[in-house]
Amino acid sequence: MESLSQLVKSTLPNYLSNLPIPDSVGGWFKLSFKDWLALIPPTVVVAGIGYTGYLAFCPAAQARCSATKSGRCNNQIRKHEPKVVDTIDVEDIADKAAFCRCWKSKNWPYCDGSHGEHNKLTGDNVGPVVVKKQ
Repeated sequence: MESLSQLVKSTLPNYLSNLPIPDSVGGWFKLSFKDWLALIPPTVVVAGIGYTGYLAFCPAAQARCSATKSGRCNNQIRKHEPKVVDTIDVEDIADKAAFCRCWKSKNWPYCDGSHGEHNKLTGDNVGPVVVKKQ
């Protein structure tokens, strides 16, 4: 506990007081290469703390982070099935149409089978919505 006290009360304040932080905007342009190098470690620490706080408290960052970890686009719909395919009967459609749900189709909104490769790469089970006339 004494070493932590020494760090907080003496070492850290001495380190921070010796950093070459200029008093004016023009002073930043007068810093030497050595001065700039001395500013890198505290800048990295502050940026790391800021980024960690962003990930911890920003809902958008949390959602994006969890989506990229799994690589899946379907995180909740009928996960027990090997592939999710819905068939909907609609009288107004010509014959049959498959609509993309994986967001990977080159022929959006129609399915072009891109989900097959996506499913292999990610372990997902997404498939098209098939709409057909009875």
